[in-house]
Amino acid sequence: MGSIKGIRDKVAIIGMGCTKFGEHWDKSKNDLIYEATRDALIDAKMETKDIEAAWAGTWVSGFDGRCLADPLKLQYIPVTRVENACASGSDAFRNACYAVAAGAYDICLAVGFEKLKDSGWSGLPDQQSLPNNRYPDRTAPGMFALMATTYFSKYKLSPEEGKRMIGLISVKSHHNGTLNPRAHLRREVTIEQVMNAPIVAWPLGLFDCCGVSDGAAAAIVCRADMAKKYRPDPVYVKALQISVCPSEGEMRSDYDFTTVKATVRAGEAAYQEAGIKNPREEISMAELHDCFSITEAVTCEDLNFSPKGKVKKDIESGFFNLDGKLPVQPDGGLKSFGHPIGASGVRMLFEMYLQLQGKADKRQLKNPKLGLTHNLGGIPVSNTVSVLIIGR
Repeated sequence: MGSIKGIRDKVAIIGMGCTKFGEHWDKSKNDLIYEATRDALIDAKMETKDIEAAWAGTWVSGFDGRCLADPLKLQYIPVTRVENACASGSDAFRNACYAVAAGAYDICLAVGFEKLKDSGWSGLPDQQSLPNNRYPDRTAPGMFALMATTYFSKYKLSPEEGKRMIGLISVKSHHNGTLNPRAHLRREVTIEQVMNAPIVAWPLGLFDCCGVSDGAAAAIVCRADMAKKYRPDPVYVKALQISVCPSEGEMRSDYDFTTVKATVRAGEAAYQEAGIKNPREEISMAELHDCFSITEAVTCEDLNFSPKGKVKKDIESGFFNLDGKLPVQPDGGLKSFGHPIGASGVRMLFEMYLQLQGKADKRQLKNPKLGLTHNLGGIPVSNTVSVLIIGR
């Protein structure tokens, strides 16, 4: 890895908004975009006319800049649609921040959104249009189930031990979601319910898999030296990194499913940019891409929150709980929010933003300093990963 110059502390977040996530049968994607952006503008104490450029992150709910410009009436300014799998919202935010850091604009908007529930699809859209013929028949639960079974085998966990380990992740996240009025699913689950739930792809049961939902989230960023003109408590961007892995894993029978190399690389680059030497001690909290419970467990190791093969001990000790040393999914995660693809990355940032400002209500952590977000777009063998860090 070369030297990471980055944009640490050059850009600040001065306003954010987020809709409730769920089955919004009575709202269009334009309604969700408007609601999230309106709340971000109110938070920043500014108007639409103050926005100089904007980026929209969405997978299938819009096809050029007009998907954002039209509902917000952003007339004749640059508006760009960004798509980067599950990192689409995070990449929209990254582009807005880079534009500000480059000096091209002073104030930019990033909105992540997706409207899936009334799209005509059941579950996530298919991938038939992907531009190569290497893809075998597979499902996302099936591919991440391979991650779980390989992990259990490599670290010598019995089926019962492994299922209990990932089950405790779901119990923790659903508890956190009960404290969040914006979450889609707001009900406690017990470890017995998780372990005995119907199997989707063994060992992943119903409560090990995130749901599908609609939602939107928005962020307004500006130059760091301007930030306190707009609010006394801006949040500063510390690192913005994306790593795209080679797709060779699609064709290998010896692929190591117990790690996601793009997460490792993106994490290393983000820590270098943010000046972090010991993430287990220095990161205050994290929102990780828990599309499946096993994904969160492996990501905790790939980001050096836990030593390799030792995340089970940290999960069982409560290290990642709200009252633990490094809370993960304080807002409930994808497990509680569902996953409107383009919206999830900005939704994660919204929770970090609230926590850093002391505005997370019943979920509020004690004196957090740095928050990390992580998106994994794709499957274990072929993916795009985003790691962002913000702080006070």
